[in-house]
Amino acid sequence: MRVIIATGGSGGHIYPALALADALKEKVDAKILFLGSKGRMEETEIPNHGYDFIGLKLQGMNGSIFAKLKSAFLLTENYFVCKKIIQDFKPDIVVGFGNYTSVSIILAAKHMHIPTMIHEQNSFVGKANKMLASKVDAVVGCYEENKSLANKNVYILGNPRASQAKNTVKDRNFLKNYDLDPSKKTAVIFMGSLGSESVNEVLAKACEIWQTKDYQILLATGKKHFEQFPYKGSKNIKVLPYIDGLKAMAASDVAIIRAGATTASEICVLGLCTIMIPSPYVPNNHQYYNALALVKKKAAILIEEKDLTVNKLVNQLDELMNDDDLRKSIGKNASLLGTPNATDDIIELMKELVRK
Repeated sequence: MRVIIATGGSGGHIYPALALADALKEKVDAKILFLGSKGRMEETEIPNHGYDFIGLKLQGMNGSIFAKLKSAFLLTENYFVCKKIIQDFKPDIVVGFGNYTSVSIILAAKHMHIPTMIHEQNSFVGKANKMLASKVDAVVGCYEENKSLANKNVYILGNPRASQAKNTVKDRNFLKNYDLDPSKKTAVIFMGSLGSESVNEVLAKACEIWQTKDYQILLATGKKHFEQFPYKGSKNIKVLPYIDGLKAMAASDVAIIRAGATTASEICVLGLCTIMIPSPYVPNNHQYYNALALVKKKAAILIEEKDLTVNKLVNQLDELMNDDDLRKSIGKNASLLGTPNATDDIIELMKELVRK
């Protein structure tokens, strides 16, 4: 199978696309070409994973009328560039993972009668996928809310990163790497690889209280905030710039995290109880809607950053750590939303679209 994958803009789009690409190479010996934006993280991240990459000059639709006109011009210009790419590469299918990178290549493929599919990682659908939904042969989503898209062929198959979480061993001995006791209840806290300065202010003060508790904390501040983080740790609290989030979550009882699409898919497969603090600084406030989708199923606790206080966070974690039934119930509800076979199911759908 020859596949073009369009992705970019953020890790939330890029890493699920890479997870699908890795599985395609393993399972169907696929030849894969990635498209993305010039000058964005995908231009280095994707080649670093060993894939061929073509960068397009792109700009989002936000901003002034002049910015929107420029974006429309670039989309039109790239449409003809993408037709040439398709002629040269001869894909069996084209897959878009959101972001405006997807628009030109999906439209070109559609007009050239190549099967097309888009993947939506978030509960709140992005502009590019809204624009493309009615034009593609299939839409793959991660939340029931994605069924509102204008396409009768919407499949809730999940995030390819969920399949990677499925293979993560739940090994509490991981905690020994940080001189923590595997037999004690543990909460892991991280706000993504970059961390959050505003949340860290609350966390530092909360640590002063948490150090008196009978549970333990593994906290990652984010690399750029570590030196400025005022609390440096104690016997039951380890403070680090970065941790392997997936392994840490698999070894913990509770996670305090953002609500990015990838992390949300991972905690569901792990069946982990979480307190979600969505980032308010992302497009369309989509992390809030990801968290809300889980809260509606009693599969997570939500604290919006504007409502975050030291007492609220400490009391909420206390409640979860001291109530085994509540903690396990939230984790079980999360597991019911998990899609551990997401990658296999998406690949089967791709095969079906190619056969038609």
